[in-house]
Amino acid sequence: MKERMLAGEPYIAEGPEILADLDRAARLMERFNASSAGDPDGRLSALRKLLGELGEETFIRPPFYCDYGFNIRIGPRSFVNYHAVFLDVAPITLGADVQVGPNVQLLTPTHPVDPEQRRAKWEAAQPITIGDNVWLGGGAIVLAGVTVGENTVVGANAVVTRDLPANVVAVGNPARPVRQIG
Repeated sequence: MKERMLAGEPYIAEGPEILADLDRAARLMERFNASSAGDPDGRLSALRKLLGELGEETFIRPPFYCDYGFNIRIGPRSFVNYHAVFLDVAPITLGADVQVGPNVQLLTPTHPVDPEQRRAKWEAAQPITIGDNVWLGGGAIVLAGVTVGENTVVGANAVVTRDLPANVVAVGNPARPVRQIG
């Protein structure tokens, strides 16, 4: 099932390999989230083991939550504030200089509308891509399959259901561009 998951095809989240990956991520998240500010090397070590890529001078404030970790790539000089949730069943990519406010959620999983398929535990996922120099305001939610263009600002508590172009301010639910930047 893991191969189907990574290919973006419908899958059931079970089996020894998937469960081992979830357990690995849970242990590393626990280590990171329990670490003290006085142990920056310990925090960084846990993040480097958890995430697929962590850019130089990037800072993540605990607590931080994810599914697997290895599908997350964060570019240099980015900042992720408290209580971020990155459900990385599919790849999540943040460019350079990205600012992520508190309580932001990046959600790659999708679930079928059909009740029988949901009851059978089928799910799928689509990647999320956040461009360089994007600011995701506190409480923003970015859904599966979305790309946010570079320099874009997503307002607090916005729900991003579709791609956003570069150089806009977007707000609301669903998020819509309300003005150009620059």
